[in-house]
Amino acid sequence: MQNGQLTISYRIYQSADELPVEWASLLSKAVEATERSYAPFSNFKVGAALLLDNGEVVCGANQENAAFPSGLCAERSACYYAGANYPGVSMKAIAIAARLGGELTETPTYPCGACRQALVQYEKIGGEPMVVILGSASRIEVFSSVSDLLPFVFDNLE
Repeated sequence: MQNGQLTISYRIYQSADELPVEWASLLSKAVEATERSYAPFSNFKVGAALLLDNGEVVCGANQENAAFPSGLCAERSACYYAGANYPGVSMKAIAIAARLGGELTETPTYPCGACRQALVQYEKIGGEPMVVILGSASRIEVFSSVSDLLPFVFDNLE
């Protein structure tokens, strides 16, 4: 038997003022996207902003549906739109923010497992790491790659 070990490094910022300008702008767009969320059941509004390699920014917001679980998360709505409308263009970074009861969440909101799988697949297609920027009222966490959030990716079909 052998033991494995997994270590993940990430950066923590106290405010958007500490971020590089490009990342701060992307996070601002994710916060704006929370306002386009349709979340009448949970009142949990998530926004995502995805920076493409061609400079375009694609935003998504979670969309709930009474026929649960027919809704879609903000992260997948953004990456699926980008994949359909900008085929072959790499995704450089994604910023994610969430509001509960109208206020930014106190701590960062991490993508669900399905979103992590979708994002890591687009990261692999793009051939380079996709930076993940998670904003909240108390701090901002930045991961160098989606793979940091899903280190044991399902890719046996590739």
